[in-house]
Amino acid sequence: MKVEFDRDTCIGMFQCVAEWDAFEKDEDAGKANLADSEETDDDVFVREVPDDAELDAKFAARSCPVDAIVVYDDDGEQLIP
Repeated sequence: MKVEFDRDTCIGMFQCVAEWDAFEKDEDAGKANLADSEETDDDVFVREVPDDAELDAKFAARSCPVDAIVVYDDDGEQLIP
């Protein structure tokens, strides 16, 4: 499973931070950061989700009010949102 985070879309509500500790507050920028991620496109970050964090990643994606977080299964199928 992997998560994709569009930081440009992020509006800094930080609900994802409350759901999964892979997301961190960047209060100076007013946006979240996805720790241990790789930038795959301008302001788009991707990382693998550890098996023990799959539920947290899904909750983080569901909590984002602007759908800046997308979760994909191992086959590349979009799970959330």
